Amino acid sequence: MEFIKVTEQKEPFIALIELNRPKELNALNKQLMEEVRDALQVLDKNEKVRVIIITGNEQAFAAGADIKQMADKSAIEMLLVDQFSTWDQIRKTKKPIIAAVSGFALGGGCEFAMTCDMIIASETAKFGQPEIKIGTIPGAGGTQRLTRAIGKAKSMELILTGRFLSAEEAHFYGLVNKVVPKEMYMHEAIELAKEIAQLSPVAVQLAKEAVNRSYETHLDEGLAFERKNFYLTFASEDQKEGMQAFVEKRKADFKGR
Repeated sequence: MEFIKVTEQKEPFIALIELNRPKELNALNKQLMEEVRDALQVLDKNEKVRVIIITGNEQAFAAGADIKQMADKSAIEMLLVDQFSTWDQIRKTKKPIIAAVSGFALGGGCEFAMTCDMIIASETAKFGQPEIKIGTIPGAGGTQRLTRAIGKAKSMELILTGRFLSAEEAHFYGLVNKVVPKEMYMHEAIELAKEIAQLSPVAVQLAKEAVNRSYETHLDEGLAFERKNFYLTFASEDQKEGMQAFVEKRKADFKGR
């Protein structure tokens, strides 16, 4: 891997993916995103990993897409490159992904953070979709995910002006889960990951799938999907262990089966 670092067992059942193009503020070129996709596919199959954290560095989670790779492309060339198919594959990761964001999360960086399931932000974090300032629009889900996260009016303002959201504003509008001091954002992401990793991997996967479906369907279809996954948990050993542990007033020992 040239542009990312992968560390398994950062804590029990947790893996860490670090974006590693510091001179370019972790600009998301095609190779970096393919490396992330490949790493996620491996980690998704690793029984020793239950939660994945993706981060950049203190200066930037990712300051945007790599404009140099796109600047001279024609519409047809962009279509044939099909760079967003990589993003679609990342979105299908079954295990929960936490984005630990410090500094810039702009353009593709903001879209990448929103592709994750939860976001822990440093108080220095800046979120935005400034593509309008270079004559284009978000292309990796920014118009859709930002609108679902913070509502039409505010997302319209940000996308049409290119303005940034501070970490506190992002928390206020519901884009991020928590804002902490810069020296604490990785610690907070790991603590959240540890909490989730203690629970049934089967139930966590099905719950993630059901929550994501709520964004993609009408309510009736989403409720039916949730119900199916709820019933499916009763085919797992984890469900039997969890409920038995509750009855016996002890801590459950989940095995992911």
